[in-house]
Amino acid sequence: MTALKQYQRIEATGLWRPSPDEQRREVVVSIGEATLTISDFNDSALTHWSLAALERQNPGAYPAIYCPDGDPGETLELAETETTMIKAIDRLQRAIDRARPHPGRLRWLSVAGVALAVVAVLLLWLPGALQRHVVSVVPEIKQQEIGDTILQRIERVSGKACNSPEAQDSLDRLAKRTGVRQIVILPAGLSNSLSLPGGTVLLNRALVEDHEDPAVAAGYVIAARARAAQQAPLDDLLDRTGPTTAFRLLTTGELTTEIVDTYTEEILAEPQPQISDDDLLAVFAQAALPSTPYAYAVDITGESVLGLIEADPMAGRTLEQVLPDRDWVRLQNICGQ
Repeated sequence: MTALKQYQRIEATGLWRPSPDEQRREVVVSIGEATLTISDFNDSALTHWSLAALERQNPGAYPAIYCPDGDPGETLELAETETTMIKAIDRLQRAIDRARPHPGRLRWLSVAGVALAVVAVLLLWLPGALQRHVVSVVPEIKQQEIGDTILQRIERVSGKACNSPEAQDSLDRLAKRTGVRQIVILPAGLSNSLSLPGGTVLLNRALVEDHEDPAVAAGYVIAARARAAQQAPLDDLLDRTGPTTAFRLLTTGELTTEIVDTYTEEILAEPQPQISDDDLLAVFAQAALPSTPYAYAVDITGESVLGLIEADPMAGRTLEQVLPDRDWVRLQNICGQ
C-alpha cells in the first residue's frame, strides 16, 4: 500500500487506558501494515488494534481519542502535537476503506441499473408499443370518423369539397376501381393526393380537370394507397402528435381540436413521403392499372420516373377501362366552372 510506506516509521506517544476502571498510562504508538501497535517504553507490545476497526470518538476535537470498534471503554489519547500520527491514521483508514468491498454501494448501483432499465423501457419501448396497439384496436368506423374530422379541418383551407349529384356516381366508380372506400375532390389546398384514416383519399381538382386520361387521377389514388400501406394514416397521426394522443384515443376514443389542427397543418405543409418504384408498382399491379400515365403526369419528360414507365405492370396487356368517357366527363365537371 503506497500510503503505508510513507508512514511505516512513524511513532508517537499517547495515553492508553485498557478499561474505564484503570489509570491511563503513557505509551508508544506505532503503525504496522494494518494495525496500530501500543507498546510500553521497554518496547513490549501491550495491545494491537486493527486500523480498519479503529474509531475516533471525537472527530475534530483534541486530544484525539480512539477506541477499538465495539469497545469504547479501551481508549488511546493522542495530543494535538502528534499531528503526523493523527493524519497518518486518518489517511490509512481512508485507504483501507477504499480497498474493502462496499456491498451497499453495489446494491445501490444494481437498483439504479434496474431503475434506468425500467425508465428506458418506458421511454423507448412503451410509446411505440402503445401506438401500435392503438392503431390495431381502433375500429374502422372510428377511423372513418377521425378521417371525416380531419377533412372538415382541411376544408377550412381548401374550401368545401366539390360535390355534384351528376358526378357522384362517377366518383364512386373511380373509388371502387382504385380500391379505396371514398374519393373526395378538393378545389385547393392540396398538392395532389392524400390518404386519411378510414380509407378516404383526397384529390386536387387539377388531377381530374387537367388530364384527358382518367388513369392519371387513378394513378394518384394508387400513390396515396401505396403511402398508406407504407404507414397507415392513423399511425402517421399518432407519430406526429405523440404518445399522449395515443393514450387519449385509447381511453376516451376522442381527439381534441388542437390535435387535429396540428396534424392537418403538418400534412398540408410538408411534401408527401417518397415511395419506392417497387412498392408503387406492386399496388398498380394489384389494381390492374397502368403506371405510365401517372408517371408522365409526375414528370412529363419521363426521366425521373423511368422505372414506372419501363416496368409498367399493364404494358402489353388488354386494359380494363378506368372509367367510361361519359363518367369521366361528368367527373371533370364536379367542381363546376
